[in-house]
Amino acid sequence: MAMDAVIEQLRTQEPVFKNMLAEMLSIPSVSTLPEHKPDMERMADWLAHRMQEAGLEHVAVMPSDGNPMVYGDWLHAPGKPTVLVYGHYDVQPADPLDEWISPPFEPRFDGDYVYARGASDMKGQVFAQLMATQALLANKDCPVNLKYLIEGDEEIGSPTLEAFLQQHKELLACDVVLNCDTNIHAPDSPSISYALRGLAYFEFEVTVPKQDLHSGAFGGSIRNPIHVVCELIAGMHDTEGHIMLPGFYDTVRAMDDEERALLKQTPYSDDEWLALSGAPGLFGETGYSTLERIGARPSLDINGIWGGFQGAGAKTVLPARAGAKLSMRLVPDQKLADVAAQLRQYFEENAPPECRWELRTLSLGPGAVMDRKSPYMQAAVEALATVFGKAPFFRRQGVSVPVVGMIQELLGVDSIMLGFGLPDDNIHGPNERQSLPLLFKGMETYARFLAALDAAN
Repeated sequence: MAMDAVIEQLRTQEPVFKNMLAEMLSIPSVSTLPEHKPDMERMADWLAHRMQEAGLEHVAVMPSDGNPMVYGDWLHAPGKPTVLVYGHYDVQPADPLDEWISPPFEPRFDGDYVYARGASDMKGQVFAQLMATQALLANKDCPVNLKYLIEGDEEIGSPTLEAFLQQHKELLACDVVLNCDTNIHAPDSPSISYALRGLAYFEFEVTVPKQDLHSGAFGGSIRNPIHVVCELIAGMHDTEGHIMLPGFYDTVRAMDDEERALLKQTPYSDDEWLALSGAPGLFGETGYSTLERIGARPSLDINGIWGGFQGAGAKTVLPARAGAKLSMRLVPDQKLADVAAQLRQYFEENAPPECRWELRTLSLGPGAVMDRKSPYMQAAVEALATVFGKAPFFRRQGVSVPVVGMIQELLGVDSIMLGFGLPDDNIHGPNERQSLPLLFKGMETYARFLAALDAAN
């Protein structure tokens, strides 16, 4: 069978794959930092070259208002589904560098793992999928049409992606998206995410005096902006974990009994979750399990706070300004514009009149729920079951991959979230890693998934 030849090719080329992966991981494609702009362009060119070597056609590094997009296709399966493969080639900054065991852009192979920035999120996933496609095309066994869109701005919120999708709707038209930007539950416990939360990120600043003042001369007579910030933050939740923005829960979609039962099948324990987080105890919205809180309920978190004197020793200052950054993870049906308006209304109703405040929106990205009973989703189930020897379980994830909801809205198709990172891969943190045995299993899964799509058509 041709699929046997594909799998054999994937298994016999593991040493070659490791060398190519190391080459990919050595490029510091950090989209956040302007000084890495040449590295972003080098990464896009490297990826385009590999796509051509894999057998894709019409490969192009396409300009956008941000970093370039990399496109390629293979459209020689008339009457068969068209799959749009989505990924990103940019990575997070590597700070703090002193916490890395080895340099973040000098890949280190240690046992079953490769350590480098981007190893799991998500260069490893893009690489695995591309190698699966290369094996299919080399053995003339690709049963579906393929299009690729690999972007370079995901780690800064994909600010140019929506305009790019709008501009190239016809080029990117497809039946389903394969999104590799995800992970599975455990090496021996495959899973498929069918729902993702959206992300809304804001910062606000409170000012009172026109400049820092002596806290002895003025303390107790005017508002302290740090106090105001703390009070505003404290009022955003009640003691039972409910978010107190006006109208915040009005459109939150309730889970039905079938879905709640489905989530209970997840091989999860609170003890393992606590161990993974390092926290001494759990806390969240009353009336929901931990899995429901992180996957099916919205959340609001303070991500940073500033104000006043931060140096060593004492300085008796009443600061002029203070502020904070906050993010909300949103479930489907919560409209981004509505949530922004609810937050602004909260400030209007709760900020004291003796201060001035400013609210800024930094990024907005929708959540998404996919049809877990579609033939495309069932093809993913079949592929995972074949490779891992057991059927995957379905789960909702609390993380945000804004492109999923964006594509759902603009192209009208669902995404299959199929990636092979692990929850403890330290993505965005020091010593990010990727399990190599799992990545090689991922290559086989990607190949079998595309084959199963032909049968599902």
